Amino acid sequence: MESSIQVGVNGPAVWVRVEGKGSFLNSGNFKEFAREMVNRGYREFVVDLENCVMMDSTFMGTLAGVALRLKELGQGNLHVVHCRQRSRELLSGLGLDQIFDIHANGSAAPECELLKNQPKPASSEGEKEERAKEMLDAHEALCEAAPENLARFKDVLDFLKQDLRHETASK
Repeated sequence: MESSIQVGVNGPAVWVRVEGKGSFLNSGNFKEFAREMVNRGYREFVVDLENCVMMDSTFMGTLAGVALRLKELGQGNLHVVHCRQRSRELLSGLGLDQIFDIHANGSAAPECELLKNQPKPASSEGEKEERAKEMLDAHEALCEAAPENLARFKDVLDFLKQDLRHETASK
């Protein structure tokens, strides 16, 4: 199944529709887009998971990062709509229901455009380092969102930090 993230703006709200998988492969583009929208003054984000078949921890950490950024600014919200039971369990299991709203239903997303094409597997050293950095940021956001996640992701964090040190040292 082809995975993609589609985005659109409807009034004051930014809509993000996940088709297929929300994973480390499309988290970087989503994070970049969300940062740009926040910089432009948008504070309401709606993430539509109606057609999302699975999410990995990097993608969920990226959602957490957006919600934490809005909290840091003291305004705005991230809402997850059309969230199926399995996705709700994943998000709640990581304590993310404490930092953003999760709804089983919601209004339909407006017309959305595809957010960049799927990135190719990281080939250059710079791309590998950038992907490792994005994954580290996402997992750190999960731990910031709910401190009990630190025990859950300690090995992942250690591995990513070690990997980044190795990448940086080999330059």
